[in-house]
Amino acid sequence: MASNKRRLKRESIIRSLAEKWFSAFVKLVDRYAPDRLLLFALNFLDKRVPNKLITLAINAAEKLVPRKLRSTAIAAADEYVPDAVANSRKTCTVIAAVGKYIPDEIIPPESAETWENLKTKLHIPKLISNKQK
Repeated sequence: MASNKRRLKRESIIRSLAEKWFSAFVKLVDRYAPDRLLLFALNFLDKRVPNKLITLAINAAEKLVPRKLRSTAIAAADEYVPDAVANSRKTCTVIAAVGKYIPDEIIPPESAETWENLKTKLHIPKLISNKQK
């Protein structure tokens, strides 16, 4: 009984900290990141970063990050990301710009539904073609 209370309290603390952190991140991006800087960074990622480098980063993440950790991170993001993040135009744009490069193949099967929910919530588009330029 006591361990259950501790677990619930720990989850409450984690949820509170995650909401505060994400809310602070959204406020920081919305207030201090000019649209032109975000547009420059996203265009730089799309046009100047070679697809080989993106593929290398994805493959390294797939090999180095255990499936259980990826699954836990996806579940935590889906559960703890507040609606303020999903309602922030600038933050969703940044998340979607990076998230579109995450292929569905590296998502653990047990997290596929959660990943789809997260993609819908944060407006992450389907992976664009990752062929060599």
